[in-house]
Amino acid sequence: MLLITLLMATAAPVQTQAAMNRTAGSSYAQADAGMTAQWKRTYAYMKRRDAQDTSRGGGFGYAGALLESQRAWLKFRDTQCVIEGGQYAGGSAQGMTMAACRTSMTRARTAQLKSMIWYQ
Repeated sequence: MLLITLLMATAAPVQTQAAMNRTAGSSYAQADAGMTAQWKRTYAYMKRRDAQDTSRGGGFGYAGALLESQRAWLKFRDTQCVIEGGQYAGGSAQGMTMAACRTSMTRARTAQLKSMIWYQ
């Protein structure tokens, strides 16, 4: 009886799927806001690099390349997460799985964007 009481006292509270979906959505919203803030910093940095480099008649094109990369990455992320959510297609965990995928990929992209600011 003591073991059962201890196990019950340490067990995590049971969550509904709706609550888990909300939590996953909130985590994604936070990750997306972080990426958006980092995007603005990195894009501004790339624009400054382009403005400083006049050796190629207007710069390397960092900002344009970054913008193209980000657009392609967003499409990739969203498509990849549809695939991952497909494991639970039509089920209540599909949305949560897709949000978790977006969160993970968005955090990784944020780190990648941050690493593109090259200080000399």
